[in-house]
Amino acid sequence: MAIYRLYSGSDGESHIEELDLASHPELTSPQATTNIIFRETPPGNFSDWHTAPRRQYIITVSGHSEIGLGDGSIVHYGPGDARLVEDTTGHGHTTRTVGNEPVVNVTIPLADQ
Repeated sequence: MAIYRLYSGSDGESHIEELDLASHPELTSPQATTNIIFRETPPGNFSDWHTAPRRQYIITVSGHSEIGLGDGSIVHYGPGDARLVEDTTGHGHTTRTVGNEPVVNVTIPLADQ
């Protein structure tokens, strides 16, 4: 299990950093959310370049996916991985379901601050 942050950089590209609770104690504090959504994505699904519609957490419950970045790098996610998605501007990222099973994600939009 890991926690990642997907964010827009000053270069207009999306970037990913791994977060740990010791260095980011704000993650252990309550955060206002608006709702929760469970979504299943079929094997082979591909979403071309897009930005996040809002700041949100996405937690993988089952299956495997990958996020593609503008620099050509790809990051893989599996069950238990959590992403703080904040790349709401810029070039964005791609998303692909990999493997033979669907991906089930929990999306938790963050309330406007």
